[in-house]
Amino acid sequence: MPSIEFGCLPTIIGSMPHTDPKAACSQIFHYLKDIPTWPQLPNRSFLENMYVQISEGFPGMVVIENKNEASANKIYVDRSQDLTGPLEEFYTAYLENDVNKYPISPDHAAGLHTFLKPENLSPRAVKGQITGPVTWGLTVTDEERRAIIYDEVLGDAVAKLLRLKASWQEQKLSQVSKNTIIFVDEPYMSAFGSVGFLLSKEKITSLLEEVFSGISGLKGVHCCGNTDWSILLSTSVDILSFDAYNYAQSLSLYPAETKKFLDRGGTIAWGIIPNDEDSVAKESVSSLKDRLEEAMAPFTRRDIPFKQLIKQGLLTPSCGLVSLATEEMAAQVLELLAELSIKIRKHYI
Repeated sequence: MPSIEFGCLPTIIGSMPHTDPKAACSQIFHYLKDIPTWPQLPNRSFLENMYVQISEGFPGMVVIENKNEASANKIYVDRSQDLTGPLEEFYTAYLENDVNKYPISPDHAAGLHTFLKPENLSPRAVKGQITGPVTWGLTVTDEERRAIIYDEVLGDAVAKLLRLKASWQEQKLSQVSKNTIIFVDEPYMSAFGSVGFLLSKEKITSLLEEVFSGISGLKGVHCCGNTDWSILLSTSVDILSFDAYNYAQSLSLYPAETKKFLDRGGTIAWGIIPNDEDSVAKESVSSLKDRLEEAMAPFTRRDIPFKQLIKQGLLTPSCGLVSLATEEMAAQVLELLAELSIKIRKHYI
């Protein structure tokens, strides 16, 4: 799939505050006609938590959902059981690229399965998302609370499972549009370099490339904090998504890597719309336009043309919208996003 000059079209990261998948999809289809995204609905069920959502089929996986007491919800891998059979079955499916053995079920992604039944839609592209191997592998533990990414046996299976899940999801989304985008969400990359984060740059790159190898359309990476962007920019990623509202300067510290990324056709997704009520209340389309232009300014001083940033840009919220208290607030964010995109496109394209 060739790269697309998006021209600052709007899309979202994924999560929404809704519990009704039809209501969430309706809101998305209303505001994001060009690049709709299926909604993750963690308020609906623990099974839609970003770590649980893609866990089905992983050898030894245990998920305990307690609807009456959220604190009792658990996800972990039981290493005490014999995993020989499940691992053999998994690796056979992986080697045969049998993606249909590792789907994301309706219980785990009601928003996705509702999204796949749209009416009268002809989007330019369609976006999905999956939890990244770094974040998932560091968050999910065994029964003794050791992160599975460090397990000699299971660590190798993490990215391979996510590759199968991403490929399966992409096949489903291609029913809506032949132009597919899959974001690999890596919030834990903001912890790179901190005590306890033991993965090397080379290991991170290897994990991401394993997942990317299962994506035939455009592949993106989203990190909602500060990180070493040179690692992500050095991969084969097509779209780099970051929180430009709170961390606008973080990416500008890597001008050479960013220029190289853009010159090979990459896209920057500018997370310029805030995802908390207080910030949303004080912003307008005009103030966000100013903020976006300020975020882009450092790059133009380092030989990256402003028009290139606009043409090879997407606009998004700073992160997921599940943090918002109400569906009405989510609609307000989507309206700001859509109107900002229209204003930018009218002014510069």
